[in-house]
Amino acid sequence: MNPNPATFHSILIVDDDPANLEVLSNFLEAAGYEVLIARDGQSAIDRAAYDPPDLICLDVMMPGIDGFETCRRLKANPDTAEIPVVFMTALSETADQVKGLSLGAVDYVPKPFYEEVVLSRIQLHLKLRSLALALTDQNEYLEKLVASRTAELHDTITRLQETKTQLLMRERQLRYEALHDALTGLPNRTGLLDRLESIVSQPHSPNRSDENHYRFALLFLDLDRFKVINDSLGHLAGDALLEDVARRLISVLENSTPAEGKIDRDPPQACIARLGGDEFVILLEPDVGIECVLPVVRNVQAQFAQPFHIANNYEVFTNASIGIVLGTSEYRTCEDVLRDADVAMYQAKQAGRGRYAIFNPQMQARAKARLDLENELRRAVGSESCCDEIASQEFHLYYQPLICLKTGKVAGFEALLRWHHPQRGLISPIQFVPISEEIGLIHALGGWVFREACRQLSEWRSQFPHQQDLTMNVNLSTIQLMQPQLIDLIQETLYQANLPQGCIKLEITETCLLESNKNVFDILRQLEDLGMLLCIDDFGTGYSSLSRLHEFPVKTLKIDKSFVRRLHGRDNGNEIVKTIVTLAHSLNMDTVAEGIETSLQLETVREMGCEFAQGYLFSRPLPADDAVNFLLKPDLFYPKITVDLG
Repeated sequence: MNPNPATFHSILIVDDDPANLEVLSNFLEAAGYEVLIARDGQSAIDRAAYDPPDLICLDVMMPGIDGFETCRRLKANPDTAEIPVVFMTALSETADQVKGLSLGAVDYVPKPFYEEVVLSRIQLHLKLRSLALALTDQNEYLEKLVASRTAELHDTITRLQETKTQLLMRERQLRYEALHDALTGLPNRTGLLDRLESIVSQPHSPNRSDENHYRFALLFLDLDRFKVINDSLGHLAGDALLEDVARRLISVLENSTPAEGKIDRDPPQACIARLGGDEFVILLEPDVGIECVLPVVRNVQAQFAQPFHIANNYEVFTNASIGIVLGTSEYRTCEDVLRDADVAMYQAKQAGRGRYAIFNPQMQARAKARLDLENELRRAVGSESCCDEIASQEFHLYYQPLICLKTGKVAGFEALLRWHHPQRGLISPIQFVPISEEIGLIHALGGWVFREACRQLSEWRSQFPHQQDLTMNVNLSTIQLMQPQLIDLIQETLYQANLPQGCIKLEITETCLLESNKNVFDILRQLEDLGMLLCIDDFGTGYSSLSRLHEFPVKTLKIDKSFVRRLHGRDNGNEIVKTIVTLAHSLNMDTVAEGIETSLQLETVREMGCEFAQGYLFSRPLPADDAVNFLLKPDLFYPKITVDLG
C-alpha cells in the first residue's frame, strides 16, 4: 500500500478486544498512520479530548459505556464533535447501522472486516475530513475577507462622505473668500458688483408720482490721509484702522433712521463693502430717497469726527470724502455707477476733506477734462530719459526776484514752473503739478526744474561776477523729498553746474514735515550737508508742530501771502506776521514776506524785521530773458525802498 495518503494522520482505535486492536494497529501502521489505542469508551473520550485524532475507529460492544454512547458524548463535545467516527462492529443489523449514523458517525464497517475495505473507507473519510476543514477554513477566510472588505468599503464611504463634506465646506469657504474682504469680513469688490449687477440689470419702470426716489443709492467713501497713517505708524496700524472703520460703518447703518416725518415705505436694505485699500462703499436699496441717504452721510461724518484708537491705544484722526450716486434708470452697468461715484468722491475731496458730493453730469465733464489734461501732460513730459528735450519745448521756468529789505537789491530768484500748452496756452502749475504728483511724473518734471534752475543760476553767476551772493529758490514737493534718487540728482547737478554751497534754497511746505515718513529728518540733514538751504514755504497755513520746528535744519520761513494780504485788516493780521517773524528770529532763521503788493505792506514787514520780500510790487514772475534786467540794474528797487521806508 502506498503510505503517502496516511502521512501526518493519526487514528484512534477503540476496542476491548486485544486481537482486533492488534490487527487494526498493524495494517494501519503499515499504511503509515499514527495509531492511538483506547480499550473502553471513557478512555476514548478522554484521549480524544486531550489529543484529538484525525479519525476514530469505534467498536460498539464494550464494557462500561458502549460505542453508541461514546459517539454521542464525543459529538456533544465541541472539541471532538468534528472528528470523523467510523463504527467497526459485529452488529450488522440495519437498525444498528441507522442508529450509529444518526449519532453522527460517518461510516459503519461490519466485522469481520477486510483490510482493503477499512483502508479505503479511512482514506475516503480522511480526505472528506480534509476537504471539510479546508472548506471551513475557506469559508472563514471568505467571511473575514468579506467582513474586511465591508469594513474597508464602509470606511471608504465614510471617508468619501467626509471628503464631500469638506469639499462642500471648502467650496462655501472659497466662495465666501472670493466675495468677502479678508481683513474686515465685509463684501469685497466682487461681492458688491454681484449685488449691484442684480439691481442694475432689473427692468425699471419709473413712477412719475415718486420721482424723488431711486432704485438705489451708492456712497463711495475714501479715507483722507490714510497713507500718512499707514506710512508713519506701519501697515499693522493701518490694518487696525481699516477694521475699526468697518465696525463704525456697520454701526452707522444699524443706527441710521430716515429724516423726521411720515415715511410710507420700509427702510432701505444696506450693504457695506470694502473695494480695496482705504475705499469703502455703502449700498442702499431699493426705492431710496434723499431723506434716507443724508442721515447715513451725517452719521458717517459724526463717526469720523471721533478719534480712532489703534495699536497701543494710539489716537489718530481721519475723515472720509464721500461721493454719492443716486440710481436713476439711466444706469445700465455697474462700472458706470462706480465711475460716477468715484468722480463725485474726487470732487468732494477737492472741495475739502471730510465732505460729500452728489454726482451730477457736470462732474463727469470736469473728470473728462482732467483726464484729457493728464494725457496731454504725459505727452508733454514724456519718459524721464528724454524729459530735457520735451520740457524745453513746452515747459519753461519763470523767475520772481527776492528783494533784500536792508539793501533794496535783488538777493535771488524763485524759480516757478510754467506750461505753455500749444492749444490751451499758459497753464497754471496749480492745475498740472498735483496731477503730475498723482500719476508719477513729478520726479521727471521736478528733476528738469532743478537742473534748469541750477543751469540758469550758473549762467547768471558767470555773466555777473559781482553777483556771487545770488541765490535760487526751487520748490520741492513731499513726493520729491522722499524720492530715493533725490540726493544723487542734487549732488550731480551741483557738480555739473559748478555751483558752490549755499546758493540753492529748497522750498518745502509744512505738510512735508507732517506727511513724510520717519526718514525725513535724515533726508533734510543730507540736503544740508550738500549745502542746500531749506525754506518752509507758505508758513502758517499747514499743520507742523511749532515745538519740533527747531529740530529741522530750516534757515528761512516764508510768510504766506494770505497773512500779508491781511496786514492792517480787522482780524489782527499784523500780530500773526509779527509772531512768525519773532519765532523765526528766536530760532536763528530769516523770513521772506510773500505777496507784497502795496507800499504799506512793504513798510509794515520791513518795520517788523522781515529780511526779504517778493511780490507783484516788485515784479511778476518773468522769463529768464526779462528777469536778467534785475541783475543788469541791481539797485533797481533801492530808491523805492528808501523812499517808501525812509
